[in-house]
Amino acid sequence: MSAEYADVIIDLSVKNVDRIFQYRIPKRLRETVGIGTQVLVPFGKGDMERKGFVVAAGNEPSFAPERIKEILDIVPGAVPVKSQMICLAWWMRERYSSTMSQALKTVLPVKTEVTPRNERTIRSLKSREELANLLAEAERKKYRARIRLYRALLENGELPYRLTAEKLGITAAALKPLEDRGVIEVVSERKNRDPVRGYEREDKAPELNAEQRAAADAVIRDYDSGIRGTYLLYGITGSGKTEVYMELIAHVLAAGKQVIVLIPEISLTWQTVMRFYRRFGARVSIINSRLSAGERYDQSERAANGEIDIMIGPRSALFTPFENLGLIIIDEEHEPAYQSENAPRYHAREVAQMRAKMSGASLVLGSATPSLESYKRALDGEYRLLSLTKRAKEESRLARVHIVDLRAELAEGNRSIFSRKLTELMNGCLARKEQAMLFMNRRGYANFVSCRSCGEAVKCPHCDVSLTYHRDGRMRCHYCGFERPVPEKCPVCGSPYIAPFGTGTQKLEELAARAFPGARILRMDADTTSKKGAHEEILQTFSEGGADILIGTQMIVKGHDFPNVTLVGIMAADLSLYAPDFRSSERTFELLTQASGRAGRGSLAGDVVIQTYAPDHFAIGAAAEQDYPKFYEQEFLYRKMMGYPPAVGLLTVTLSSRDEEALARAADAAKRRIEQEYGTELRGLIGPVNALPYKLNDIYRKNLYIKNESYAILFKVRKSVQSWENGRDMTRNVTVQYDL
Repeated sequence: MSAEYADVIIDLSVKNVDRIFQYRIPKRLRETVGIGTQVLVPFGKGDMERKGFVVAAGNEPSFAPERIKEILDIVPGAVPVKSQMICLAWWMRERYSSTMSQALKTVLPVKTEVTPRNERTIRSLKSREELANLLAEAERKKYRARIRLYRALLENGELPYRLTAEKLGITAAALKPLEDRGVIEVVSERKNRDPVRGYEREDKAPELNAEQRAAADAVIRDYDSGIRGTYLLYGITGSGKTEVYMELIAHVLAAGKQVIVLIPEISLTWQTVMRFYRRFGARVSIINSRLSAGERYDQSERAANGEIDIMIGPRSALFTPFENLGLIIIDEEHEPAYQSENAPRYHAREVAQMRAKMSGASLVLGSATPSLESYKRALDGEYRLLSLTKRAKEESRLARVHIVDLRAELAEGNRSIFSRKLTELMNGCLARKEQAMLFMNRRGYANFVSCRSCGEAVKCPHCDVSLTYHRDGRMRCHYCGFERPVPEKCPVCGSPYIAPFGTGTQKLEELAARAFPGARILRMDADTTSKKGAHEEILQTFSEGGADILIGTQMIVKGHDFPNVTLVGIMAADLSLYAPDFRSSERTFELLTQASGRAGRGSLAGDVVIQTYAPDHFAIGAAAEQDYPKFYEQEFLYRKMMGYPPAVGLLTVTLSSRDEEALARAADAAKRRIEQEYGTELRGLIGPVNALPYKLNDIYRKNLYIKNESYAILFKVRKSVQSWENGRDMTRNVTVQYDL
């Protein structure tokens, strides 16, 4: 049934958009008015005609129906992209309980123009013959600066202005008389900062296999029929999802539309962009946090001006100001990186669905290990499921997987971090001049520094976590950045018996160098990639055979394609398995499956060694077999039994404050409020409990977890806590965030 009422933002100024006005939709417009529609409405006492944007529609009036004014008409033409972004910001404000200001800063990240980069060029206005005569005259009069300038112009035709100052030593004062006499001109041109360059284009598109072609054709048929759906492309590692993406992109570009491609990690940008650039040329650009402010501004301007058609980047790329958006692709859609940790705490998958709806675009989600939420929606018919069950290259096959029980290794006297199986395969791999990857999802040299007398670990004074020991002899907090040298004595008991324990990527690098002398080793983690361009440098070096072993955290196991990698060692599969999170098994399965998928992607056979203390865990077994349906079936049963998403809705209310006592009072009061209003309707109410970590950067945090099958009830609970929060003095020093 068509909606009778529309909530409208009036197009005045950003300062005035933090409230909505409800209007009645006339019957003649009910089939055409929807979220994002630009409308004309009577506004204010004089009923002045104003433009507005519909942000919600329904059949329930917010106040007396006789007082509600009627929409006058729809503004002809498509909603301008900036207006669409304002509508999207309003939707995010409502969905994620942020302020409109926070939402606008997210969707319109470039508010002020960065100083453009102008390049000036010196050009001769004289013929070569005239210029030669001027040179002869300057030589007679011994005008040294002019001699250098005329010779350079005769040789090059024109000169970069910066060169004349830096290399030729010619000042602006020396150029001015020549400009006045019409000998030269200085031309200033705006130059875009282009972060994508240096790749050669290859016009030949790869041949798709039968499964890839069927998946691409399913989306293309819908697109050509005017159907703009959401598709889940589930394909095992190496099945060629990227080739399907490119086929869809080519079709959408041919229709005059534009495309956004989301990737979860900056580390994926290099290889992804290289492949897209070779196919689509200079119409591709990237945006991410490692670009300078000027580079980000220029990419936003190029998109708004229609100079590019494809934008690639992490979740912020979703807000690229494309006027003719036709397709959004979210690669590795299961990744936690798509969830924002700052207000508004949005998930890129949900916002992409809304932006696609507003733009009339299709949405494709791709993964070898889909999130349980997406896979359930696909099984329920909300998304269309497309499957790739075979590797794309005929010569490529899934790697052999060896699960090593570290308990047995220890019992048989092997105290090395390398199991006997991994050592054997590593030696063989290196002897054959092939490459290996070692995955350890913990950076630093040692996990913590502990006292052997009292057992206390050295903790960060600002966060409720132990400090990580690094090879330079300093301990660092990986949350707030605090660092200090290793103390000579235990800060708690004064004992001198204090030492680092555990293993991180730095120590693994050192141990690998000892175990495999002569091997060339690269390390890739947050410490080695802090500089701009470091990701590309490491990955390109490894891709070109500049190293035999690549050691790293999870940034090395996602999406990369190195044909000469025939061995992947997963050093500690249990690191994520027993984390205090209901998604720990899912995270472990994803990491192991993605890591296993890096081996044997070329014509050479591959091996994967999973080292674990829990070889019988179902997540590890399913990952070894790369059997996602098997994992989903068992994991969803557990979620249903325990009452966790996606079987049950979950609202997390996080309260934080520098005042620990104020936080405790506010958390208890919030719980009482929920119990009084909704106690009998809820599936469960847990807390308040200390968040993990409890203290971050001197801020204490507590969580309330509310469960229910009905998302409508959880929305009501959130609204109730919000209204209480806004009207209570006790939350003045307490910040409240919501994650639904």
